[in-house]
Amino acid sequence: MLVISAGGVVYRKGENGLEIQLIKDRFGKMTLAKGKLEAGETVEEAALREIAEETGTVGRIVDKLVNISYEDKVHASMKEVHYFLVEAIGGDDRVQVEEIDGLGWYKPEEAWKLQRSSGYGNNEEVLAKAFALLKLEGPHK
Repeated sequence: MLVISAGGVVYRKGENGLEIQLIKDRFGKMTLAKGKLEAGETVEEAALREIAEETGTVGRIVDKLVNISYEDKVHASMKEVHYFLVEAIGGDDRVQVEEIDGLGWYKPEEAWKLQRSSGYGNNEEVLAKAFALLKLEGPHK
């Protein structure tokens, strides 16, 4: 069975410069907000809804990043995730406690280090593509 999900790399520009949002999932991994499509939704709509539900962040899609496919051994299915670059335009930081343990906003270099040390391997390509589109220099190159 194929399960389609959508999510994104969320960023904001504020007093502290550009920051990337990462969440800590219930398995203790640093990751990106994402979730399954609901009936009648586009992948873009699902990405924005899931980000808002999981993190409280309201965003707008800036660009398409990549699609990642992998086997979800826990649910015995194939998963396809559509990732987008999403600019935060509102909302407030609040976690969906049923899904995630925490969230934070990180300078790009720190976000990359967290991805490398405690993220899922398949998110590295996603974050690297977001860094390239944001024209960020750093250890991802």
